[in-house]
Amino acid sequence: MRSCYDSAHNKQHKTCVSNELNPLKPESGAGAPRIYTRAEHGISRANISEHALKVLYRLKDAGFRACLVGGGVRDLLLGREPKDFDVATDAHPEEVRSLFRNCRLIGRRFRLAHVFFGPEIIEVATFRAPHDSFVDDGDADGAAEALIEDGRIIRDNVYGTIEQDAWRRDFSINALYYDIRDFSVVDYTGGMDDLKQGVLRLIGDPEIRYREDPVRMLRAIRFATKLGFRLDEATESCLSRLGDQLLDVPPARLFDEVIKLFHAGCGLQTFEALRHHDLFGRMFPLTEEALSHEEEGFPITFVANALRNTDERIQSGKGVNPSFLYAVLLWEPVRHAARRFMEEGEAELPALQHAGGVILSRQARHIMIPKRFALPMREIWELQPRFEQRLGARALRLLTHPRFRAAYDFYCLRARSGEALAEGCEWWTRLQEVDEAEQRRMVEVSGKKPRSRRRRRSRSKSSGNA
Repeated sequence: MRSCYDSAHNKQHKTCVSNELNPLKPESGAGAPRIYTRAEHGISRANISEHALKVLYRLKDAGFRACLVGGGVRDLLLGREPKDFDVATDAHPEEVRSLFRNCRLIGRRFRLAHVFFGPEIIEVATFRAPHDSFVDDGDADGAAEALIEDGRIIRDNVYGTIEQDAWRRDFSINALYYDIRDFSVVDYTGGMDDLKQGVLRLIGDPEIRYREDPVRMLRAIRFATKLGFRLDEATESCLSRLGDQLLDVPPARLFDEVIKLFHAGCGLQTFEALRHHDLFGRMFPLTEEALSHEEEGFPITFVANALRNTDERIQSGKGVNPSFLYAVLLWEPVRHAARRFMEEGEAELPALQHAGGVILSRQARHIMIPKRFALPMREIWELQPRFEQRLGARALRLLTHPRFRAAYDFYCLRARSGEALAEGCEWWTRLQEVDEAEQRRMVEVSGKKPRSRRRRRSRSKSSGNA
């Protein structure tokens, strides 16, 4: 599978390249859509969720137009299993709710209908029109409204046609519609050709679209790495220049976006791409600063090793935890801050506690981490010194700590990166494998507490980040 970050990168542009072939408004040259009949594409209803089909058919039978759209259509055309199925329709949210008793309307910025079938949710969105096409129609419920401040979309509830909806979506490969009326694929923006060529292309002028919603820059990186596509020149050229727009995104919103970036099975490649385009440092400036320095003449590899480990777990179907991810991403600034506090006279554990509080507080200016994740993060960090204590009952008690497994995985990743002693990880791995009698023997004869030091070529086997 191709990657836009393999081998040589496209030359970095200092200014945005205008995408004249992809105007946002249909009247600028869109023309009629390309219709791909059932015989011309590979989508089968057998691969579509029965609940999504139920929503599509009920909307159609009620006289509305209903289509699958977005990532579900894209993945079906690529032969992938979709993660979810989204529906677009000319029915307004209230009309959708009247057809489904199991429906709930959500959102203010972007009003949607969620139709619930047990654990599965089918999201239904009304076709949207361009933001500047709003006309006050006296709609009492305020559904037809758009609000843009400084080029950024604050509310987006201007309803329109399927054609208008296609041209205001973000990427061409996400603007393909599977029409339940005749099982065709409707393409207004050239998305089918881009799918065949492995190109990720933003619809419309990139600078305008990125300023409307800066998170689109992160989505561009995520889709390119996830699909193995290359970014076209216009889509890529102004990423670095507009990166500061991310500073205006609400910190709470970026928390979930980071999880999407790094929990898609290609976290290491995503990390490298974000750094290549100067976007990672806009979200994690303290980590970027720490990574810009070498230690004892060698680059810091902990984050890269941890993300590689996370990718392996996801690809093998194992669970991953947001707390562990964020603990990894912030460990370098925490470790450096703790070292400074220790040099000022604090003991190791109080220094780690102090550092954790300071770094989380400063990081919250960029990404807000909820307490339910921040507390486990701090426990993972604060348990690290205890892995250097292998004598007596204290070592055995650590095995029963509720955060032991995550902290142990973290410790072994540190060992793999040369930050902790490899034999320490091996010792704790063996302690978990032997019976109680052998465990007691190990903690009695393990010897003096080893002195922690960095080693370049240590080797250990981490068991993951469950």
